[in-house]
Amino acid sequence: MRTVMIIPARYHSSRLPGKPLADIEGKPMVWWVYQEMKKSDRIDEIYVAADHEEVQRVCRENEMNCIMTSPEHKTSTERVYEAAQQTPADIYVCVNADEPLLEAGVMEQVLPEHMAGFFAANLMTRIRHPVEVVDESNIKVVTDHQGNALFMSRSPLPHPKTSVLFDYYKHLGVLAYSLQALRFFAETPRGKNEAVEDINELRFIENGRRLKMIPVQADTLSVDTARDLEYVRLVMRERRGRL
Repeated sequence: MRTVMIIPARYHSSRLPGKPLADIEGKPMVWWVYQEMKKSDRIDEIYVAADHEEVQRVCRENEMNCIMTSPEHKTSTERVYEAAQQTPADIYVCVNADEPLLEAGVMEQVLPEHMAGFFAANLMTRIRHPVEVVDESNIKVVTDHQGNALFMSRSPLPHPKTSVLFDYYKHLGVLAYSLQALRFFAETPRGKNEAVEDINELRFIENGRRLKMIPVQADTLSVDTARDLEYVRLVMRERRGRL
C-alpha cells in the first residue's frame, strides 16, 4: 500500500501571518514537521503543499519536496486533494505544518493496515489541562461505540450536566484519507454546522460519512497564536539541550 504524506502550509494565517516559516531554533516550523515525519518507514513520500512562493523557496533551500497549490482553497483538506491529484497513492496522510511537536510514531497510528474504497480517519487525544476545554482553538470530539465521530465542536463537548467523571478529547492535526474521501470532500458543499464551527471534518459527519477517530497519547500543540509559538520554541530549546 503506497502512502504519501501531504503537509499543507498556508502562508497567510489570520492569527499568525507566515506561520509555516516561523523561526524555531534557526529553522522554519514546517522544516521541523517534515524532518520528524521522515523518520517513519511507513511513508513513501512527503510533500509540502504550499500556496505562496516564499514557502516554495524555503522548501527548495531546505531540500523538502514541494507542490504548489491554489491560494484560493478555503480548507487544508482541499489543498491536500489538489496535491494528491499530482502524486498517486493508496492513502494520503495530512499532517498540518503547525504541528512541530508531533512525533512520527504517533502519526503512524492513523494509518490503516488494510483499506478499500472510502476511508477517512483522524487522531484524537485526551485533554489533560482544564483550560484546553474552553479554548476554542482546541476542537473537542465525541464518538460512538465504534469510535466514529458523532460531532466536533470548539465548545466543551459533551456538556457536564449530570457528571464531571469523563474525559474530554481533542482532535489532532493528523488525518488519513483515501482519494475517494478527498474527492468527496472537495465536491461536497460546506454544511451549516461546518460553517458555524469552522471545522473541516464536520463535512463528513454532516453527510453521514464515517470518520474514524483513533485515540492516542500525545503531548503536542497546534501552533495558532504567538503564545503557542513561544511555548513550542521553549520545548524545542529544552529538547535540544538534552541531546
